Amino acid sequence: MEQEETRSGFFVKNLLRGLLWFAVIITAFILAEEYIQTTFHKDIDALQSKPVILYLVFFASEVLFGLVPPEFFMLVWILHKITLSEFVVNLVILTIISYLAGVIGYLIGSNFSKTTFYKKLHVRYLMQYDAQLKRYGAFLVMVAAVTPIPYSATCMLAGSINLPFKQFLLISILRIVRFAAYGYMVWSFPNWFSA
Repeated sequence: MEQEETRSGFFVKNLLRGLLWFAVIITAFILAEEYIQTTFHKDIDALQSKPVILYLVFFASEVLFGLVPPEFFMLVWILHKITLSEFVVNLVILTIISYLAGVIGYLIGSNFSKTTFYKKLHVRYLMQYDAQLKRYGAFLVMVAAVTPIPYSATCMLAGSINLPFKQFLLISILRIVRFAAYGYMVWSFPNWFSA
């Protein structure tokens, strides 16, 4: 029973950390939206006109340990005043990209964990999550899918310890839940404050 409480505490702590980080991003966005719109209008239009570049940057970010928060990419479309259906389409594409980046991370960990490159990568970026992975196992992948724990890094570790691939794919579906929830909040919250 204590193990379950520890897991629950770990999940809740990271979920609260994620929601706090999200609240900071949304608050900063709401406070700076008018300034961003007037100052960077042309840049926003340029980004909007080349969505493939945004998707590629997001893909690279997700594979490289989530360097840019997914919410940033969601907010780019909000700044362009797109329709809800356009926002949902972009959100679905971001979700698929994130899920695939996790699978790629798993395959990198699974296939290259014995290479010198992976060992250097592990020492530099992944070692900090070793203790958590040993303690929580597959549960860590679940937590990383819905909280700010770096999802791709966790996927690499899961692959390196040969977590069963089918189990990994099923757990990673929770990534969809995170994107749906955050996408809803990104779409809704600015409207609450401007009404």
